[in-house]
Amino acid sequence: MFEALNLSCVRDERTLFSGLSFTIQPGEIVQIEGQNGAGKTSLLRILAGLSSPDEGEVHWQGQNTRRQRELFHQHLLFLGHYPGIKSVLTAYENLSFYQTESGNDAQDEIFHALEQVGLLGYEDVAVAQLSAGQQRRVALARLWISRAPLWILDEPLTAIDKQGVSTLIELFERHAQNGGMVLLTTHQDLPGVTRAVRKIRLTSAELA
Repeated sequence: MFEALNLSCVRDERTLFSGLSFTIQPGEIVQIEGQNGAGKTSLLRILAGLSSPDEGEVHWQGQNTRRQRELFHQHLLFLGHYPGIKSVLTAYENLSFYQTESGNDAQDEIFHALEQVGLLGYEDVAVAQLSAGQQRRVALARLWISRAPLWILDEPLTAIDKQGVSTLIELFERHAQNGGMVLLTTHQDLPGVTRAVRKIRLTSAELA
């Protein structure tokens, strides 16, 4: 179980959210909603352990994530606004590096992942030579080789075509069906999703 306990976040003397608590159980897809500036990205970074809340705690399997950082990050896949990939490596090398770090060595999964994001044939191209959209897809390809039960995704559907969105949603549902957890932000509804999506809306006092 993943828990947010009484989280508060202040940026530039403005309270984005306070007293925020929720839990995510295995098999759930949870969507964070809110206007621009409501603190969605700040919340995801706090939940992923990349920044600290002004108040509150984040728990994974009943323990504060800050006290078990290494274990928590082994169970987490976080995709933020930036691709988080190495530009000097090829698409294949980036995915192979991530796969090795996560204890997975099935090379055929890398080619399958690249095929799912429309990059089969680009596996030996340095990421620096790819477009921004293609670099984003290299990052998304990590979802297909991930063994992490918890996915925290910041706007994963941005700049993705209709077929790509459908493919990602199918993957989210399959991950949840297998007992995984998906927490994401998106400015759009999840078209074609067949399982219930729980929504949490952020509304800061300044935006209310």
